[in-house]
Amino acid sequence: MSVQRGVYGGQAVIEGVMMRGPKWMAIAVRRPDGDIAIHREEVQSLTQRYPLLRLPLLRGVVAMWEALSLGISALMFSANQAMPDDEQLSKGEMTLTTAVGIVVAIALFVVAPTLLTTYVKALSASALLTHVVEGGIRLALFIGYLVGISLMKEIQRVFQYHGAEHKVINAYEAGEELTVENVRRYSREHKRCGTSFLLYVVVISILIFSIVSVENVWLRIVARIGMLPLVAGVAYEWIRLAGRSDSPLVNALSRPGMWLQGLTTREPDDSQLEVAIASFETARGHGLPG
Repeated sequence: MSVQRGVYGGQAVIEGVMMRGPKWMAIAVRRPDGDIAIHREEVQSLTQRYPLLRLPLLRGVVAMWEALSLGISALMFSANQAMPDDEQLSKGEMTLTTAVGIVVAIALFVVAPTLLTTYVKALSASALLTHVVEGGIRLALFIGYLVGISLMKEIQRVFQYHGAEHKVINAYEAGEELTVENVRRYSREHKRCGTSFLLYVVVISILIFSIVSVENVWLRIVARIGMLPLVAGVAYEWIRLAGRSDSPLVNALSRPGMWLQGLTTREPDDSQLEVAIASFETARGHGLPG
């Protein structure tokens, strides 16, 4: 994709899709009555206001924080559009839910693997083996979690919208007119996907966590948590490179992340593609609501 066309990304939400472009963030949600509710707002990254934050690694931390912030906003809008009035969520409830989710994720994917590898360290003097086993446990937990949630009917619909998001972006990057018929033909895989990002966070953590060797298990856990921004920054740089490169080597190294998207995307129906297209067109400034 040419730089002039702009880089777009997105996120599946409840019965809809959030898309973000260089200037606008848009959310389109299928309401229970069948209409599509659309919200858009102007966005400006901190990297545009503070040039220092554009430096490699720093920009990845900023991107992750901004994606989390916009994601909370998008999920709250989608939930309140897709659910009955008596089940709508407040911003405080959504923020609390997200905070609890982050704590649980850290406990499951950072604390648990580190504790479990203390048994390996007791059996082996090899620090390298300890880090590899810890990374293997983390990877197994991550894939197991994705397999588990992919069996839930509600999550499968979210994954359909995730597939619709990818198809629309792939069609746009190929220069296609964004119609349901055109978009339907494109792949559900995309190299800049958040699923790929999370996979490479796990893989890269094996290398970065091995830099600091701490004997005390609790200090080691604190060190792991403290190094997460560095891990995320490196993973972001890789995903950014992968999204811009057609190198055979980069494509080969991107394949595991693309394969994993088979768990987190499903083939969307035409009504879901319509929602994703509406979100994308609004994010690019076409047919903006008044």
